[in-house]
Amino acid sequence: MTISYNWLCDYLPTEVTPERLEKILTSVGLEVEKFEKFEAIKGGLKGLVIGEVLTAEKHPNADKLTVTTVNVGTSEPLQIVCGAPNVSVGQKVVVAKMGTTIFPTNGPSITMKLAKIRSVESHGMICAEDEIGLGTLHNGIIVLEKNAKAGTDASDYFQPYEDWIYEVGITPNRMEAMSHWGIARDVCAYLNHHDNKIINPKLPIVAGLKTDNKLLSIEIQIENKEACQRYSGVSIAGIEVKESPKWMRDKLNAIGIRSINNIVDITNFIQHETGQPLHAFDADEIKGKKIIVKNLPEATSFITLDEKERKLDNEDLMICNSEEPMCIAGVYGGLHSGVTNKTKNIFLESAWFHPITIRKTSFRHGLRTDAATRFEKNVDISNTVQVLKRAALLITELCGGKIASEVQDVYPNPLPKIEIGLKYQYLKKLSGKNYHPDAVKNILTSLGFVILKDSIDELQVSVPYHKPDVSIPADLVEEILRIDGLDNIDMPKSIRYSPSLDEHLSTSTIKEKAANYLTGLGFHEILTNSITNNAYYDEEELKTSVKMLNSLSAGLNILRPSMLETGLESIAWNLNRKNNSIKFFEFGKTYAKVESGKYTEQEHLCLYVSGNVSESGWRAKSNLVDFHFIKGITQSVFKLLGIPLLHFEKTDYKKLSNCITGKINGHSIVTIAAVNNKTLKTFDIKQEVFIANFYWDNLLHYKKSSTVQIAEISKFPAVHRDLALVVARDMNYVEIENVVHKLKLKKLQEQKLFDIFESEKLGANKKSLAVSFTFLDEEKTLTDKEIDGWMNQIMVSLENELQAEIRK
Repeated sequence: MTISYNWLCDYLPTEVTPERLEKILTSVGLEVEKFEKFEAIKGGLKGLVIGEVLTAEKHPNADKLTVTTVNVGTSEPLQIVCGAPNVSVGQKVVVAKMGTTIFPTNGPSITMKLAKIRSVESHGMICAEDEIGLGTLHNGIIVLEKNAKAGTDASDYFQPYEDWIYEVGITPNRMEAMSHWGIARDVCAYLNHHDNKIINPKLPIVAGLKTDNKLLSIEIQIENKEACQRYSGVSIAGIEVKESPKWMRDKLNAIGIRSINNIVDITNFIQHETGQPLHAFDADEIKGKKIIVKNLPEATSFITLDEKERKLDNEDLMICNSEEPMCIAGVYGGLHSGVTNKTKNIFLESAWFHPITIRKTSFRHGLRTDAATRFEKNVDISNTVQVLKRAALLITELCGGKIASEVQDVYPNPLPKIEIGLKYQYLKKLSGKNYHPDAVKNILTSLGFVILKDSIDELQVSVPYHKPDVSIPADLVEEILRIDGLDNIDMPKSIRYSPSLDEHLSTSTIKEKAANYLTGLGFHEILTNSITNNAYYDEEELKTSVKMLNSLSAGLNILRPSMLETGLESIAWNLNRKNNSIKFFEFGKTYAKVESGKYTEQEHLCLYVSGNVSESGWRAKSNLVDFHFIKGITQSVFKLLGIPLLHFEKTDYKKLSNCITGKINGHSIVTIAAVNNKTLKTFDIKQEVFIANFYWDNLLHYKKSSTVQIAEISKFPAVHRDLALVVARDMNYVEIENVVHKLKLKKLQEQKLFDIFESEKLGANKKSLAVSFTFLDEEKTLTDKEIDGWMNQIMVSLENELQAEIRK
């Protein structure tokens, strides 16, 4: 929410400095995210003066230059060389003296210095409007009225608009702070409490609105009384659509709203003044002189103000005339019913629409308008008529015209006010502060609450309609704390709490344990966007993807089906900045559609490695990461978490190569692979990338079911045996692991690959693998006979199932 200091001060009965106002806003829960000075003309014309041209003679060395003397209110006139064709004696002009900094409309700032132009000194510059930010014209210097006084500051002559602008962070429950009136109310409440004042915001008087005639009466009907609980309107005839006055253009421009015409500007002005959106219809386009608020059949066609045809949903609330729709209620106008430069008669709408209805329609059609933003947060249902009168008076004042109907107000079921009781003991318990009853009543009445009952231990109040979020005693405590100042909450000397068991604690502890371990191994944690680009996926993958109905951009339009692509984006970004050794990990979720209207999400831990294992040094050169490196890290993580030995299988994925998946009882726990070249090319990555994707939900299931076991160190020695075998070059080591695993040798403690050798001497497309086996019996010393028997079983199985050749 953008707030103008000058505008806000119109409603404050006492002066507050911009700096103090910033502190007040943050103190009452309206966090000031940005505070800066606004200048309609950059630089505010500071240093520029009005001058009078005394002489103008042709430059001796240039045909298109003129040597002038200019009176700028000093004892001696200034000699200035001017290139403008329209300069002449007697003119009142704008002069930039030496040392003055000017801010052109387009281009960087320039500081005036003594200059020699074709051998003639120039002590400043006579300015054109684009040279000082007053406009875009550069066909000559600015010539002022004859009554302009030489030596006057240009800022005093032009009086450029200046303001202080606050960007305020509004939480969703603070609908009353979506306007200058609402914020003025909070500021007055704060000043009443802290400065012992009794003040209320100054509000414009609307009692002067009178009906001139009833020649343009328009009937109002509400068919959907749930979605539209109040609808007010008035007709104004004989208006003139033209430019708004300067004071209104300045205020709107200061908060970032472009001036369009007086009617549109007034509705925008009122919306930011009161928080109530308005809509002006061309009354001559309202067929049948009837306004009907209703829903239309599914897929009804409607052309909006941006000239786009939209298919309506049967839940979209529409403002219709007797024949056709004219406007999407609370969201966006129609092409043919809005105000144009030819409009002479208007019907002005002020209504209350249900927040949920407006929010759904706004997102459904991708129309995030200022009006929709306010309606979806709720507006003051009691204020529609007052705001309508305020706007109508402004229109008759600035646009001419007559009030051509009674103010109509259709309010079928008036809402009762909420009543809440607040016990002082409860206030002290929740706030931690002992408030005086008079201070409590002062705060609440300043905010618009009405005291219904005041007893020694309890206060009964009715809630104003502009506070729809206040419904329970705790909400009243929040209001009191806000105005007292959130930074004034006392810090207790002791803290009391009730210990509780959190079933998710163990889950977060496991995650933290894994993250700390990986960080210790030199990995960096990354966090990537779970919304990604559907261009990364093929048609088959997109069938089960979760698509965004209202995407932020064309490149962010689906929830990610896998972690791979967003991780590769991060890797590519780092590689492009010469960070060539990558070790990343990320906890994140993937999303999928399982059937119509139903979706699933799955937690993952992904490791990404690329480049060197570590930096090269004088003691050792670094090696490139490879498949075995990331598999080793993966097995270390399982060992850290106490997950039992996995059974690995070869698997195939479109975007991966050399892929294996570790399983427990048939459930996938981790997939380890290299990213294939086609996928790497998509991200313009020119070096190998390896990934380990842990299915974290499955891993946690087995982690929780496993127990920590403590065993005594064996008294008997372990026995190591090595085996070298020749296999096909494309064979994965996991196939050897699986063959040995099927033998179920109880005394086999560990098997480990410790060497790979490739040579043409081994045969075409062959390689040699050296594997170490460790045997241990915790009850006795193993004999050579036992170990030879087990090694025999291993060699026979490898020869039979993998056609491996045992090297002697």
